[in-house]
Amino acid sequence: MTTLNTVPELNDLVADLPRFTELLEAFAQKLQLELADFYADHISVRCHQNTTADRWRKGFEQCGSLLNETEINGRPICLYDLAQPLKVGPWEIDLIELPYPGDKRYPHEGWEHVELVLSGGAEGFYPRALAALADEALVAPGIKLKQSAPKGEHERLPNPTLAITDGTVTIKFHPYSLREIVASEREQG
Repeated sequence: MTTLNTVPELNDLVADLPRFTELLEAFAQKLQLELADFYADHISVRCHQNTTADRWRKGFEQCGSLLNETEINGRPICLYDLAQPLKVGPWEIDLIELPYPGDKRYPHEGWEHVELVLSGGAEGFYPRALAALADEALVAPGIKLKQSAPKGEHERLPNPTLAITDGTVTIKFHPYSLREIVASEREQG
């Protein structure tokens, strides 16, 4: 199977990865967050048009396999298991999330966030996630926090999310990996 770097449909994402990694590392430093201390479950892209999502989808199918496709908030979300992991900061990430465009417009088309797993389940998740962040980071100008609980149609595991962003790059925390969430969907007979 080919690598992401050799797929023409993904040239823009290959070119965008150094920008994203640099912004991610600077944001983590601002948050006093040691990225290497966390497990990065997946990385996600954002785009404005279905034609871009379709092109990326065609590209990801050449360097990985579709792990799951589900509808969340009225739009398809595709998960691709890469044959060769992507180097992002201190991690090698082998799972990419491709959400099709929704109502929200993002400032940049390309890599948008990483999701980190904080083990321990959904019980007490938000306090655990907030404790991972420095207090002064939570009140820094331009920093926004959002709690949510996205849910796919057949998900059985609760999937609370804490997202922290500076408007350019986002880090999200979850209690379960997406592979665990997908497995929970498939357990439903």
